[in-house]
Amino acid sequence: MAKDNFKRSKPTALLDDENDSGSIKPDSPDETMRKRRRFLQSGGALIGVAAAGAAQSLAHAATPDATAPQTLAAIPDSMRAPGTPIGTQPYGTPSPFENRVVRNVPANQTQYWSSTSRSPLAELDGIITPSGLFYERHHAGVPAIDPAKHRLMVHGLVERPLVFSVDELRRFPSVSRIHFLECSGNPVYKKPYGKTASDLVGLVSCAEWTGVTLATVLKESGLQSNAKWVVAEGADGAGMTRSIPIEKCLEDALLVYSQNGERLRPEQGYPVRLFLPGFEGNMSVKWLRRLKVTDAPVYSREETAKYTDLLPSGKARQFTFYMEAKSIITSPSGGQQIPDPGFVEIRGIAWSGHGKVAKVEVSVDGGKSWSEAVLQEPVLTRALTRFRFAWQWDGIPTVIQSRATDDTGYVQPSFGDLLDVRGDNSYYHNNAVQPWQIAADGSVSNANV
Repeated sequence: MAKDNFKRSKPTALLDDENDSGSIKPDSPDETMRKRRRFLQSGGALIGVAAAGAAQSLAHAATPDATAPQTLAAIPDSMRAPGTPIGTQPYGTPSPFENRVVRNVPANQTQYWSSTSRSPLAELDGIITPSGLFYERHHAGVPAIDPAKHRLMVHGLVERPLVFSVDELRRFPSVSRIHFLECSGNPVYKKPYGKTASDLVGLVSCAEWTGVTLATVLKESGLQSNAKWVVAEGADGAGMTRSIPIEKCLEDALLVYSQNGERLRPEQGYPVRLFLPGFEGNMSVKWLRRLKVTDAPVYSREETAKYTDLLPSGKARQFTFYMEAKSIITSPSGGQQIPDPGFVEIRGIAWSGHGKVAKVEVSVDGGKSWSEAVLQEPVLTRALTRFRFAWQWDGIPTVIQSRATDDTGYVQPSFGDLLDVRGDNSYYHNNAVQPWQIAADGSVSNANV
């Protein structure tokens, strides 16, 4: 993991107190207070936190105008009266000043029953996507399901066919895990259109999922020796149906009833959904009503006509379940603006359906050279991972991009590499490097357009 590309300076107010051995002499309370004042007045607090080069730019940007002393001295309105009392909003909502941070609903959708909304990736921090900003993908709208009436049936090649209520599922030992979920059409393969990070790869989000392991429920039913697949069916109007290899069902699959500490939201499969860490999102069937254990896949519409990749030979890549290693720079990214030349912290997210992100490299010269970014903890398996890279932009137009390597050694490819292998007949599973063009005025746009 690369080190930060900047140095931290020691506050000058403390230098004089170091003896020859490097230790610091104890101060009296009065002397400590005087040094604290000198430290703050000298600007050492800023320099001690940021990079030396970045501190100068940030300090310049924050230089107050002539009215600043009066503005800082004035009592703000928020101190003149009590705030909103508790209880006026029984379910908490974001600040009204953050009302622009919403899911991105494409304007060109004409079929409400087969539609999407995308997470605003460039507006988010950390690795957990708030439930209200988690991406959506529906094939027949969002059904309204009463959890008291909902049932999950397990049948087929089992010793004991069983039917579970939601409350009965909740009686099993629970687990909570943090994982990403991604649509395999994220972005569309043929033409990575869109202006922003959300437009391009907003069909990925990450959450804490709580439920019971599918292995627990299957063992309760008793798998027969010839059980090889589990066919999952949803209770939506599309009757979404996917075939799941039994190995995945017994490895880490979950029957989920909560997300980010609260019950699933309707658009995320309330009251119970299947969740398959690292697999394409379509397979984590929502509004789950049936699990049929079989000896072969069912070859449903969603694993034949859809979610396969047509190759130049006329054959198709089938059962490409895993989402490969991927990354994207979210800041600076499309639609954003770098105010002026100087220090820029490049930030983004990376993920892999095969495990952990091992490293992320960043190029600031259109792919001619690459440097390793810093991965931000925690780095979890099959979860979003944050990365950052310290950069001094010289004001010259350039292209920036990132590429991820996972712990299997797989390296995120360029779009050209994908075309060389698959041709241009595919629609799904585009995990190519996404480049951003930075113009002389600091504006950022999609370099693929």
